[in-house]
Amino acid sequence: MNVEQLNRMNSGKGFIAALDQSGGSTPKALSQYGVEESSYTNDEEMYTLVHEMRTRIIKSPTFDSQYILGAILFENTMDRKIDGEWTADYLWDKKNIVPFLKVDKGLADLANGVQLMKPISNLDELLDRAVERNVFGTKMRSVIKEANAVGIREIVKQQFEVGKQIFAKGLIPIIEPEVDIYSTDKVKSEEILKEEIQKQLNALDKDVKVMLKLSIPTVNDFYSELISDPHVVRVVALSGGYGQEEANEKLSQNHGLIASFSRALSEGLFANQSDAIFNTKLEKTIQGIYEASIT
Repeated sequence: MNVEQLNRMNSGKGFIAALDQSGGSTPKALSQYGVEESSYTNDEEMYTLVHEMRTRIIKSPTFDSQYILGAILFENTMDRKIDGEWTADYLWDKKNIVPFLKVDKGLADLANGVQLMKPISNLDELLDRAVERNVFGTKMRSVIKEANAVGIREIVKQQFEVGKQIFAKGLIPIIEPEVDIYSTDKVKSEEILKEEIQKQLNALDKDVKVMLKLSIPTVNDFYSELISDPHVVRVVALSGGYGQEEANEKLSQNHGLIASFSRALSEGLFANQSDAIFNTKLEKTIQGIYEASIT
């Protein structure tokens, strides 16, 4: 584990850029960028286009370690290069930004009010490759739709079981049990979720470290105990479908919680923009997310 990267994630100012759209979400990400499905005929062409989009963001002068602590990559992005360097190496060597990898394979069907992760059949091989590519940590997402205590307990247990496997490989896992922001019982879900996360944290060996990626809570500063837990390197927030302005406003009301935005980060960026317009828009976005993250 890179100690410099660990210290940066633990105490640095800034936020994490989520550049990890994958599988079924890639066409939507490209469409929002102004690249329609008619622009490609197969997955290889699609992933080449999305890598070009991510490369443009990463290479932008405003995508800078002064504001951005880390970036989450999709497996296909990790296995591609920017200016002759593996993407993770480019992020750290050229930008001083800590690289993470999305490792989950999507969501299972809804049961007990939640969607667990699908089995990650090649996890060991993927983690070994991440270590070889100088990745610092990983991310994996589950979704909570209802305040179902059985389902939420199951989702947190699964996340931590996989998280311990990831930590044993020398990587820091980002545990992401997302609460659907449109859930009618979001507050209750968050209460159950926090209790289950705390139980799992209390059961960890003292040297185990994790990160948490959570929906911005309905009650401000609701996750302050998790933020201060000695096992937790950082607690980051997903935008979860909120627009950029609303996500920033809600985030700014939660002290110690920093952003790990995806849709809110790329909002307003288009393939046909000139570099000047693209970089100006990205700079404004990054500044807004950064300000909300350091409040």
